[in-house]
Amino acid sequence: MTIVGLLAGFVLLLAGGELLVRGAAALALRFGLSHLVVGIIIVGFGTSVPELVASIQAALAGAPGIAMGNVVGSNIANILLILGVGAIIYPIVCSKAAVFRDGFFMVATAALLGVACYSGVLSVKWGLIFIAILVFYMGYLLYSDRQDNGVEPAEPDNLPQPSKTIWLDLLFVAGGTIAVVLGGKLLVDNAIIVAKSFHVSDEVVGLTLVAVGTSLPELATSIIAAMRRHSDIALGNVLGSNIYNILGIAGITAVIKPIPVSHEMLKIDIPVMIAVSLVLFFLAVVVKRFGKRVGFAFLAGYAAFIYTVVA
Repeated sequence: MTIVGLLAGFVLLLAGGELLVRGAAALALRFGLSHLVVGIIIVGFGTSVPELVASIQAALAGAPGIAMGNVVGSNIANILLILGVGAIIYPIVCSKAAVFRDGFFMVATAALLGVACYSGVLSVKWGLIFIAILVFYMGYLLYSDRQDNGVEPAEPDNLPQPSKTIWLDLLFVAGGTIAVVLGGKLLVDNAIIVAKSFHVSDEVVGLTLVAVGTSLPELATSIIAAMRRHSDIALGNVLGSNIYNILGIAGITAVIKPIPVSHEMLKIDIPVMIAVSLVLFFLAVVVKRFGKRVGFAFLAGYAAFIYTVVA
């Protein structure tokens, strides 16, 4: 029953997140917001809803290790697992804009999380700082994209379009919201049972099971992008997701309830997250294109990380 509950939680989170993003984006376009705003803010942040709901519910359920483990584990999985798989399918080509804007910002936010957690707790104050930085970052994205594309911003591809009736879009938003809330509760409740059954910490479950499960949308997006030879989309998807995870998910969760951070998380997991972020940034700046060799190395690194966490 625990396995069934976990699977049901994952399915509800992923399906609910998809419905919520689709409905919210369609409503925003229907009410006149630009495609750029919808693409960067609504779709970009909306794809992180599963991680956000899981982290908030874990913190409220008295399992803060799952909340922080989810954020840190998702960022490590995004780089080593998701980009690793993507690079094996088709070489990742790093654009200058993505590297020096989003890549540098990803490394900076990873380092900032380490600083914020140094005291052993991610406080409300740091949560508010993270949210403020996220708002600034989204504003900067809008400004820089307008500058790059002239007065009229370019329209991102593959955005959800309004349905025939507004009521259907509203139904998507309502149904998606209910699904992610129920899915988050099922996932967290059963993840806690798994932790107790196998006598492992909440952080281990957050770093592994929950992190990988809530990263499935990014994995699917990156695989599809790589198969279509749109490696810039695969890279941008990971960079954006990692930034949102720290500033949005950790920030909002800490504002709702401060997150205690264990010594093991400070000593091993957060440094690993910062290190793999630096490795990705180095590869993007120096190599600028990496394929199967780096992909397999990333996957081997992820397997080693999981073994270290679980062992």
